[in-house]
Amino acid sequence: MKPLGSNITRTLDTGAELTCADNSGAKRLEIIGVKSRKGRRGRRVAAGVGDQVTVKILKGDQEVKHQVFDAVIVRQAKEYQRPNGTRVEFEDNAAVLVEEGVPKGNVTRGPIAKEVVRRFSAIGKIASQVV
Repeated sequence: MKPLGSNITRTLDTGAELTCADNSGAKRLEIIGVKSRKGRRGRRVAAGVGDQVTVKILKGDQEVKHQVFDAVIVRQAKEYQRPNGTRVEFEDNAAVLVEEGVPKGNVTRGPIAKEVVRRFSAIGKIASQVV
């Protein structure tokens, strides 16, 4: 996994609800864990754009509903700053379901942050729009 150049504000805590940005059959997701983040005892870990999380599917098709998957966060509503000084924010919080780094769906809905495309190139291949 490549490092990010941006200083991402991590605001999506465990329990946060996300929309699913791909066509895997899921509609609403809930974060139940953050992968590869160190934490302190008693402090909850948070995630931001480009982080890999473990999610539970709240709404969606019957075959994927109430199952647990890995996902990558592709949009967040809280703004963050890129190295060139521009600030980026999106309308909603969204994620793409992945299995071993490969997206579960084959097309995405809405824009995808370019930090995600640099870190996960397979998501960039199915992205409809990269911002």
